[in-house]
Amino acid sequence: MGIKLRFRSFTAIHDPETCEKYLEGHVQVLKDYGITNITTNNRQWMSLPNVHGIVAETEDGTVVGGVRVHIADGVHPLPVEDAVGYMDQNVATIINQYFDDGTGELCGLWNAKSVAGIGISILLVRAGIAIVNQIRLASLFTICADYTLPMVRKVGFIVEDSLGKDGEFVYPNDSYIARVLRKMNAETLETAEEFDRNRIFDLRNHPIQHTMETGPKGDVEIDYQLVIPTYE
Repeated sequence: MGIKLRFRSFTAIHDPETCEKYLEGHVQVLKDYGITNITTNNRQWMSLPNVHGIVAETEDGTVVGGVRVHIADGVHPLPVEDAVGYMDQNVATIINQYFDDGTGELCGLWNAKSVAGIGISILLVRAGIAIVNQIRLASLFTICADYTLPMVRKVGFIVEDSLGKDGEFVYPNDSYIARVLRKMNAETLETAEEFDRNRIFDLRNHPIQHTMETGPKGDVEIDYQLVIPTYE
């Protein structure tokens, strides 16, 4: 039997229980890798009005992964600004250039060791990009480490070479190099590879679907529930 997971979207301020499970899992993974100073693993995002997320859940409701989309609201800095903005003031300047048309950041990606290697990171990234049409974002930024660069390039992010040292920042500690990337067009996905673009569009057009996804260790059965809930 393959692995079965549910990908469920949520809005942070309306679902504190999911936020807590998300944070607990994310912090544990970072600790496993010896990282304790990531700026996005704090609690502040839970109370921001413009944060939406997707969690990967097992059949018993255990959260084993997640990703978030923060909408730039002109009041609260995006996580990338908190993370590396003090190293290069142009980070905020470039984000502001995209502000009027709606921009944000894909961040906080993690998966538990229990599902490591089965390929859910790319599935979460695609799902995160898929929901931005529901929150009217025309572009998207992200920050990533070297080892995730090929994955985020596949879905259309482009290294912002004008920032840092040729796009590079030493973050979150001396052992890692991070890059700030932008997605030029979150609507057309023109810079994404064809397969990824088609999957994202399919999730966008059919946000509720049951799909067998092919991963490095075989098929993964995903129950996608990507319609951002309307909370009463």
